[in-house]
Amino acid sequence: TLIGLTHVVMDEVHFLADRFRGAVWEEVILHLPEDVRLVSLSATVSNAEEFGDWMETVRGDTTVVVDEVRPIPLHQHVMVGPRIFDLFESAAHPDAADGTGRRGVVVNRELVEQVRRRAALDSAGRWGGPRGRIGFRPLPRPEVVARLDREGLLPAITFVFSRAGCDAAVGQCLRAGLHLTSEDEIAQIRAVVDEHTGDLPRADLEVLGFREWRAALERGIAAHHAGMLPAFRHTVEDLFVRGLVRAVFATETLALGINMPARTVVLEKLVKYNGETHAELTPGEYTQLTGRAGRRGIDIEGHAVVLWQPGLEPTDVAGLASTRTFPLRSSFRPSYNMAVNLIDAVGAEHSRALLERSFAQFQADKSVVGLTRGIERNEKALAKLRDQLGGEDGEILDYLQLREELTQLERARERQARQDRRQAAVASLLALRRGDIVAIPGGRRTGLAVVLETDTDVTDPRPLVVTADAWSGRVSAADFPAPATALGKLRLPRHADARTARARRDLASALRSTGIAAPRRPKRAKNGDSREIDTLRRRLRRHPAHQHPDLDRLARVGERYNRLGREVAQMRRQSAATTNSLARTFERIVALLTERGYLTAGDDPSTTEAGERLARIYSESDLLVAECLRHGVWAGLSPAELAAVVSAVVYEARVEEGATEYGPTGPLRRALADTVRLCGQLRADEVRFKLPPTREPDPGFVDAIYTWVSTQSLTEALLAAGTAGRDLSAGDFVRWCRQVIDLLDQIRTGAVDPQIAKTAARAIGAIRRGVVAVDAA
Repeated sequence: TLIGLTHVVMDEVHFLADRFRGAVWEEVILHLPEDVRLVSLSATVSNAEEFGDWMETVRGDTTVVVDEVRPIPLHQHVMVGPRIFDLFESAAHPDAADGTGRRGVVVNRELVEQVRRRAALDSAGRWGGPRGRIGFRPLPRPEVVARLDREGLLPAITFVFSRAGCDAAVGQCLRAGLHLTSEDEIAQIRAVVDEHTGDLPRADLEVLGFREWRAALERGIAAHHAGMLPAFRHTVEDLFVRGLVRAVFATETLALGINMPARTVVLEKLVKYNGETHAELTPGEYTQLTGRAGRRGIDIEGHAVVLWQPGLEPTDVAGLASTRTFPLRSSFRPSYNMAVNLIDAVGAEHSRALLERSFAQFQADKSVVGLTRGIERNEKALAKLRDQLGGEDGEILDYLQLREELTQLERARERQARQDRRQAAVASLLALRRGDIVAIPGGRRTGLAVVLETDTDVTDPRPLVVTADAWSGRVSAADFPAPATALGKLRLPRHADARTARARRDLASALRSTGIAAPRRPKRAKNGDSREIDTLRRRLRRHPAHQHPDLDRLARVGERYNRLGREVAQMRRQSAATTNSLARTFERIVALLTERGYLTAGDDPSTTEAGERLARIYSESDLLVAECLRHGVWAGLSPAELAAVVSAVVYEARVEEGATEYGPTGPLRRALADTVRLCGQLRADEVRFKLPPTREPDPGFVDAIYTWVSTQSLTEALLAAGTAGRDLSAGDFVRWCRQVIDLLDQIRTGAVDPQIAKTAARAIGAIRRGVVAVDAA
């Protein structure tokens, strides 16, 4: 402990919820001496009282101070066509009066009427209204920006929720001739751009679309998203803070920890893709995004503008704008690295006590009370539904249970059919040979393709192909709902590849000249019913309740009964798993680490030499990295090969891409295969110990970083990723390079083998150059 430390201030304490950093913040709170005063600050935590209760439990007397009056009032608007309407009646503005936004909210009647008229016009246009009338068309983005400019509402940040959408918006503004800057401001912008990008290689700037990007900046317009080069993003942030860029189109990542306040925030939609599906914004997300509106010390008020489109009701926007909910949820979870460090510092017994005092366990234990209440409430509802169905032994309930069993069997049959179709497609892809001509039956790449490179991965083969329209990339079983069949053979040059556009065009031309036509997409065969399904259907037809006069209504009651029964079972499992859940997870981690030799056996375990090395590895795949170093599977590699294999345990694709185990060299392929093998063994142990399995290595960045370390250009590195079928932006490339550097640096300082440490140091130097080195802070 620092001598004389009396106070610790934790600003932005909501970072406790961060999946990677949150545990460290929580450990700080738990480890601080009792006499140190702690001040925690946040503008986005709505469950401050709950957090304060926990702080009082672990730190003693705690005072919770909540101020719900916004320093800069935020005015909410909806833009319908070219007109901007206040969302609320002026006397009921959610930031007026008491500032809580929870009382006296009245939606603007003029807005409601305008939306009703526009919705009616849109409906008439789509369903055959008067001749010449068309449905709703959103106001073009340049016109939205121009309208905001006329109303004095710039600078503005427009949230678009997709990288491509941000870039497209900037292009639309440029083509529309939108200018938001003066000659003097253009000169200032050029100076700032030169300051941030002067150290970047000219060749790399050409690849990154530097001229178009700078041209947009000189007009006061920019995009901001994680796919951009960090130097470009930092330039945009600098210019926006200076007031030289006045219109920014951004993804939601800008709302996290970046100082870019604006006068106005614009939301194009209230729906965004969350990685799995398109979902509506939550009140917390809406509050976080619109919270950027209003610059303290510059503006006397901020503005949030939602662009209206058919289906959007003003009351829905009002519900988001008048609700202040952003509860803090702990991300504290035991990990292998945390376990060895805690045991080394305070011993196993005190480690268990520490976990039981965590905010995560505090919230989990509180949730059990709610689960118990929910179980009791649902069981009462189940009893009432059971009575409607004639009691537990009644024939109706027996009949409905048979129907439920049949439904589950039919779903299982469909799942098996999908699996069988995929296995057939996998087998057909494994059988392909170089030069085979196949037809891709669906998707964006429909049509003929020729195989350039086969793939022997038995779980997910991805042969490299060139299509008749000169696209090159890897295809997978997902592209073939029916098995891939060789339709013919194309004689390929010995060194044919797809690295250049000219080579791809030549191959596509040769493919088209074969005269082979793509067959029609085959119809999917119907699945045959199993004997068990046929038997159940006969039992249903013969059941006494099958002819019940009120069967449809009772079936709906039965569906509610079955659904509620599943919910109760799930809640019981959740309640049992929640109580003391962190301590049980910790015990399982200790048992696994003991078995693998990272901890000594006994009631009071201690770290072994291997455990001390694990304690110095901070990675999501910490134990896998330690195992690879311990077993020497990364020994004897070149700097480029070491960087590539390390990238496989760091990189995680934004979308599911499927894994392969290939690499440019034999030693790298063997190292990747050994890494995957060790990961498989580790995951099997984790399943045995009932622990979350370690993420499997992802080789999606292997070709790109190998090419970069081998002193090739950024162009070649990005092309290598594209050839491997990976969509990699410059910003993603730099971000993953820096994460590889971070893990290589840990290997450099923690490896037992001095040769691996030297190789890691050389790899770091080879990666940290050009675009990766610039703006690294």
